[in-house]
Amino acid sequence: MSLTIRKAEARDASLIFAFIRELAEYERLAHEVDATEADIAEALFGPQPRVFADIAEWDGEPAGFALWFYNFSTFRGRHGLYLEDLFVRPDFRSKGIGKALLRHLARRCLAEDLARLEWWVLDWNEPALGVYQSIGAMPMNEWTVQRLTGENLAKLAEAS
Repeated sequence: MSLTIRKAEARDASLIFAFIRELAEYERLAHEVDATEADIAEALFGPQPRVFADIAEWDGEPAGFALWFYNFSTFRGRHGLYLEDLFVRPDFRSKGIGKALLRHLARRCLAEDLARLEWWVLDWNEPALGVYQSIGAMPMNEWTVQRLTGENLAKLAEAS
């Protein structure tokens, strides 16, 4: 059996959108997906993409993906890489594909002299937490994620 990881291409837009929907189902968040395949295609393959994806294939079959973008650390004075989504289809799990995608991104970080590789994980996702612990990832328990969306985002933007 062989694993290949390749840069996503425009022809992969529907596949990536399928991965996103499968991930949302797994995370019990399908109700939050309002993106369309066209949105994903434009973001990844439009004239100025700001987000990128890699596809993992097992014996030529799409097995998983990583979707990521660059962030910046003011404390380090350098860019980093933020992993938005990492997903491996259930039939392909326990083959090292998730770790291989993370290794692929870690190599990109080193090649581009990036300061760090970061991501979030749901606190109930024990299989993922186990993988992350096994590679030496450190939970950032002292930080609390904050988010503004929808009406609250609009209220702040309109405040004087």
